[in-house]
Amino acid sequence: MKYVGRVPAPPLDRFVDDVYCLTGVPRHPRMNVPPMPSAHLFVNLGGPVRLRDSDPSVPPAVLTDGWFMGVWTRRFVVEYSTPVRLVGVHFKPWGMAPFADLPATELRDRWAPVDAVWRRSLDRIRNRLGELAPADEALRVIEEELRSRLAAAPARGLDLVGHAAGRLATTHGTLPIGALTEAAGVSGNHLATLFKSYVGITPKRVARIYRFARLILSVDALRPVDWADVAQTAGYFDQAHFGREFKEFTGHTPTEYLALRRRFPAEPGFPPDSGPMPAE
Repeated sequence: MKYVGRVPAPPLDRFVDDVYCLTGVPRHPRMNVPPMPSAHLFVNLGGPVRLRDSDPSVPPAVLTDGWFMGVWTRRFVVEYSTPVRLVGVHFKPWGMAPFADLPATELRDRWAPVDAVWRRSLDRIRNRLGELAPADEALRVIEEELRSRLAAAPARGLDLVGHAAGRLATTHGTLPIGALTEAAGVSGNHLATLFKSYVGITPKRVARIYRFARLILSVDALRPVDWADVAQTAGYFDQAHFGREFKEFTGHTPTEYLALRRRFPAEPGFPPDSGPMPAE
């Protein structure tokens, strides 16, 4: 499968990590996706995509056209039809806010059709993308759509959230929340309220996800792994807590995860393999 992605030009880069086009036949059609510090937009030009929440009370979904996903705090499984043709956006955790006029909590751990967020727009976007448009053209189209929808004036508090969450990103979630609140110059309750409005979760949860993302992306399964050292480097100082969170976020113990990754190694330079893992 081929992944073509790029960081968009300013001002989109304040809110978007990358736009991308994913095409071809996946090596692993079922992928187990742990919580990662992103919100998403997908425009599907291929076959149906099936999503299964790790929460058994949530029914599985079959998604055919396009959908938004907020920040996820638990893992889910995605199953692709073949061949895949998908145009997507990885928003920063707070980055969807200036493009979608709804509270971020409504998309936390959820998906919603594009037309439920951008009224009556999906057919027009899909027609512009076309069935055979090259990847670079598809990325240009999706960037133009984002620019046209970027709010002229940022919502009140979004700059503060972006700055605070950016500090969590650069410190990989290890910055104490008290220090983050003090630097922001607001109360902890006020900052948590702003994060819920624009990210969907509290600063503490955002920090947890950044910390775990650093850990999972740092593991080289082809080499011996000292889990205690990896965990401490990522900011886990309680091994029991690390083990519980690892199992919660991946569905595997560290030992099980390492065995899985050695059987199915991530493809170098292929971002969809960075974090997500084959689902058995």
